[in-house]
Amino acid sequence: MLLGSCTDHKAVIDANTQIADHNWAYINRVKFDCKIDDDKAAYNLYFNLRVTDKYKYSNLFVLIYETPPGGQKKVTRYELKMASKDGEWLGKGSGNLYSYQVPFKTAVKFPAAGNYHFEIEQNMRDNPLHEVSDVGLRVEKAN
Repeated sequence: MLLGSCTDHKAVIDANTQIADHNWAYINRVKFDCKIDDDKAAYNLYFNLRVTDKYKYSNLFVLIYETPPGGQKKVTRYELKMASKDGEWLGKGSGNLYSYQVPFKTAVKFPAAGNYHFEIEQNMRDNPLHEVSDVGLRVEKAN
């Protein structure tokens, strides 16, 4: 992961957290801190996800909590479409895993420089949600 961050100059953060036993429970929010140095630049934010081929839904709902430096936490609900109407996975497959990197905010400007805290919570009916391997966050400077 350290080598990847050295070769990708656009990424501020591109990190993933493995989900224990591929069972993602509501209480197991995935947490990331991201240091924004340039509040004048625009950024793209991506939700990273890896699921097994046994994942039984064609989508995933998540709650993403964002806390700015010294600010109030806000939460937004997002839907990630993972399969086409005919059931074909939209992610990149490798073995029995499918990977997704889906933008949830594009060309956004952070209100201030500093440390931003993100938490990602699964928001499906199943608890725990089975066959989720990894969850992550990528923040990169937009061109």
